[in-house]
Amino acid sequence: MDTDWRIIRGFPEHLCQQAAALYFEAFAGKIGGILGRDGRGESFVASVMNPGFAICAVSDDGASLLGIAGFKTAEGSLVGGSLADMTAAYGWFGGLWRGLLLSALERDLTDGQLLMDGIAVAAQARGKGIGAALLDAVCKEAARRSVGHVRLDVIDTNPRAKALYLRKGFVAEAVERTGIMRPVFGFSSATRMVRAVSP
Repeated sequence: MDTDWRIIRGFPEHLCQQAAALYFEAFAGKIGGILGRDGRGESFVASVMNPGFAICAVSDDGASLLGIAGFKTAEGSLVGGSLADMTAAYGWFGGLWRGLLLSALERDLTDGQLLMDGIAVAAQARGKGIGAALLDAVCKEAARRSVGHVRLDVIDTNPRAKALYLRKGFVAEAVERTGIMRPVFGFSSATRMVRAVSP
């Protein structure tokens, strides 16, 4: 099937701001209230993004980022950042409380698993199969790294994403609830899903 886009590993520097904007827009409901929807959140994401942990869909001319999937390993993640990065952006007090809240969303790595660190497709590019292609590419990346499983979490407010993951062979393993933190994070529960991959 002919497409007007292609899948690449990482992203060039000129697409960093597009990557940050796309990622932040996709997860604003989850992190926007913490990082700020006044431009600071998007700027912070841009400052800590590591393209070495991304797989992207770009337009054929390379000028537009159409989709992005991040992953996390023991070496790093697409969107990381330390407490020092947080305090540099928000000040000592602002960085401290934001760091504490975001740490509640952190997921531990497990041996033999590649952990997905978010997936997003630009609004104008949806319906082209980009999300499915990104998931396939992440699974290939896991196999390339000799990792047997890909793991992700999907929140209860995103049923379309969960349906895609199920279609692509992911299996639900467990559900974690946010409890009293629901008003902060904007969702009630997250389902952990896993897919086995072959080298």
